[in-house]
Amino acid sequence: MAANIKQSSETTIETKFRNLLIVLVAVVLSVALFLGLRTDKNAVTLTALAATSTPLEVAMSNGKPTLMEFYADWCGSCQAMAPDIAQLEKEYSKSVNFVMLNVDNTKWLPEILQYRVDGIPHFVFSAKNGKEIAQTIGKQPYDIMSSNLEALIAETPLPYVQNSIGVSKFVAPVTPTANSDDPRLHSSQVVN
Repeated sequence: MAANIKQSSETTIETKFRNLLIVLVAVVLSVALFLGLRTDKNAVTLTALAATSTPLEVAMSNGKPTLMEFYADWCGSCQAMAPDIAQLEKEYSKSVNFVMLNVDNTKWLPEILQYRVDGIPHFVFSAKNGKEIAQTIGKQPYDIMSSNLEALIAETPLPYVQNSIGVSKFVAPVTPTANSDDPRLHSSQVVN
């Protein structure tokens, strides 16, 4: 009987130790997960960029050159460029308007058609008077965007335009339809 009590006592101690170890591992993993999620919340999002961007009407009339980006939340290239666009905005916002236009919002259909947006991200560079100077389509490296903004500010020809690498295909409807709030039409065609 004493042997059974001793064995039972050892089993209880081993069980308590194992349970304590499991709890400690769970706590450590929970803290790591919490800290990891907190870091992601500090990441730049397209929604945050759009919320702080210059309204289109203001940008076209305030006497500053403008960088207009047509984007969508579902666009991987747009999301990948968000931190660079935020950094560029931080550096150039005193000299350049940054305008974000979501292609999923039918409010921007006239602009989507005007600038012939057929892939995103789609960038339109406009002079101080609001007149379009150049367009570029697709994911752009930070240095290229910075060089284009420098040229835009200096009122010289933009060195890098009409790029179509990393484009998400987008086709705007000719007119908004009453039964559809979604202007995206997906196709399996390859973008050239």
